[in-house]
Amino acid sequence: MKESMTYKEAELLYGSQYRVSEAVGRGELYRIARGLYSRVPFANPFLIIAMRYPHAIVTADTAYYLHGLTDVIPEKTYLATKRNATRIRDPSIVQVFVTGKLFEPGRSSLEVDGVLISIYDKERMLIETLRKSGAMPFDYYKEIIASYRKIIDDLDFRKIEEYAGLYKRNEHLYEAFQREVL
Repeated sequence: MKESMTYKEAELLYGSQYRVSEAVGRGELYRIARGLYSRVPFANPFLIIAMRYPHAIVTADTAYYLHGLTDVIPEKTYLATKRNATRIRDPSIVQVFVTGKLFEPGRSSLEVDGVLISIYDKERMLIETLRKSGAMPFDYYKEIIASYRKIIDDLDFRKIEEYAGLYKRNEHLYEAFQREVL
């Protein structure tokens, strides 16, 4: 049996809305968020995010932390969505709108505390770091770049070139990569 489920899945399992409510009352099932249920009382926050926003991709500060590039725990979860996606109204989430052709490249999966989430890979996050270097606090930027220097042998240079090529001024991004990380 699944540990977590949507309301529709719970209703199918228990047979009716009334029986779902009874299961919650007995402590057999827990309501972890609107429309989401779990068999354990405290669900992993990434489980809730993965179920509620299946098309979103973890990015920015959250991705840096999950990839081990920084030890700064983000206060909010950063999610990339397509530019035409519905606005996320959850105050604990920062939604980053991404244009269509830039949305999918770099999407990968990562298991976090037993939950499989969509996240941009390290190479895509490096390009995003170089693109947004002016908007980041200098110490934070240097910490992330220093982490990339430590894992340089694990990075896929072909992917870095490919992702840099998606942006205008891609020569600038690749030069910044060579200057800052190599």
